[in-house]
Amino acid sequence: MQVADGRTVAWTDWGDGGTPVLRIPGTPGSRWSIRADRTIWRERGLRVITTERPGFGASTRLPGRKFAEHADDLAAILDHLGIERLHVYGGSGASPHILAFCARHPDRVKAATILVGGAPMNEDEIEQMIGLNVQSYKLARAGDLDGLRKLMAPYHEAMSTDPLASLRGVMAEAPEEDQRIMQDPDWQRGMERATKEAMRQGPEGWMDEGLAISLPWDDIDLSAVRTSITWWHAPGDKNCPLSAAQRLVDQLPDAHLNVWEGGGHLTSYLREAEVLDELLARG
Repeated sequence: MQVADGRTVAWTDWGDGGTPVLRIPGTPGSRWSIRADRTIWRERGLRVITTERPGFGASTRLPGRKFAEHADDLAAILDHLGIERLHVYGGSGASPHILAFCARHPDRVKAATILVGGAPMNEDEIEQMIGLNVQSYKLARAGDLDGLRKLMAPYHEAMSTDPLASLRGVMAEAPEEDQRIMQDPDWQRGMERATKEAMRQGPEGWMDEGLAISLPWDDIDLSAVRTSITWWHAPGDKNCPLSAAQRLVDQLPDAHLNVWEGGGHLTSYLREAEVLDELLARG
């Protein structure tokens, strides 16, 4: 659909007539960031709406964007679908977008869940991440846009043509459980389709998002996030250290951190049934 400023925003809508749930993808993600095997959703009678941020897939790029813009896009999508309130969840780079939506449109969210979400980091925490994230964070914080563009261009090309091979390279330092998940055929099918679509417009949308996440989240009023939030994290996550997630959760008025005993950034793929049952029990 077209929003007020003329941009196109896109989403997928699976399971008409079920309980509506808003699923916000990580980074880079698209409206096709959905499970290839959707048995878990079907068993719970869900209608899952998966959105897409500016610059990814079919959604018009918005240079300089942060988080408020997409939060308002989400509200516009729900207005279009005639949905007043629903549960919201998502992982990784979805975290600031979920928080912005909860802050700006609190009446639309019954309860929210964040899975191994990104969080503002200090210099020591940046050094604990996978190599690509370390490099991109440092370039973004230094304001070196040319350097960031040169860094991201070959990764974009690789992820556009063979996202599975590219991700295995990017995630080479990830924990063993992440490596096992990346061998799952259903996970591979879903990831490949979602990533190719996310990369369709070029690397700029990915860069826009990386800049927003790496720099201060100054357009999110954390004190206004009154929604009940459960934040699940893994001690071995190499995309966002646990200490950064804990510090962010501590700033939220009604949030609880659950730490899995093991695993890494992709652990939520195996735990989605548990995650959904906990989320749907709130709100």
